[in-house]
Amino acid sequence: MNDRAFPFIRMNQRQSKPRTQGLTEMRGPYYTPMGRRYLEDILETMGDYVDSLKFAGGSFTLMPRERLREIIELAHRYQVLVSTGGFIEYVLAHNPEGVPAYIQECRDLGFDIIEISSGFITLPVDDWLRLVERVQKAGMKAKPEVGIQFGAGGATPAEELEAEGTKDPGWAINQARRFIDAGAYLIMIESEGITENVRTWRTDVVAKFVEALGLEKVMFEAAEPVVFTWYIKHYGPDVNLFVDHSQIVQLETLRRGIWGTKDLWGRVVTFKE
Repeated sequence: MNDRAFPFIRMNQRQSKPRTQGLTEMRGPYYTPMGRRYLEDILETMGDYVDSLKFAGGSFTLMPRERLREIIELAHRYQVLVSTGGFIEYVLAHNPEGVPAYIQECRDLGFDIIEISSGFITLPVDDWLRLVERVQKAGMKAKPEVGIQFGAGGATPAEELEAEGTKDPGWAINQARRFIDAGAYLIMIESEGITENVRTWRTDVVAKFVEALGLEKVMFEAAEPVVFTWYIKHYGPDVNLFVDHSQIVQLETLRRGIWGTKDLWGRVVTFKE
């Protein structure tokens, strides 16, 4: 941002958009309705720090077509990619023959990213790979979501998830490797079972994903400020994170090193040449 107010204030440097690291994806309509005017207020002031807008819970299917198109076109004016979120798993479960039409409609409306998740369904990896290929052939970015918790998503109570148990992280990593080899844009890491709806955070699982796949190829869901603060503290300001749109300013102050809680205040630094 070349016209930032107070340009003499020193802060961490960030890549210009389109970025390849330190990506911030923000949640769109779900917990809060979001129309063009609401989104424009956000992007006019903080759009330089937002890389993608992700719909949640299939919210885009409830909108008038032209209002949805307006939101997508507005995001594009600010160099913000637009993602479907993981709604394709609902289509797979309830209308599998409609998957080609779903992908085509996403393309026609201007979506850039189709997230391919299976939190509530069991999907063979080869079928998942076929979906990655189909999305890419349609000219969009495929973003598979993997995790260790079956039944993740939809605010399922922690007790129910605990009763389900968790998957082997190694299996999820092997899936992710195949998706990356197939050309997937990024791998989304589901937070449930790791930092959300658990008694103790599975930070060991985070480390395994980063070690196996590389920090630049994964994006972590960080549903609460305490979670994205932990990611910045342990993996630095260039970690890719998905947060609610209400949290993008707080996250960027951490990335820039200009604010934070007492354990991070003034301690997030970079060295760029």
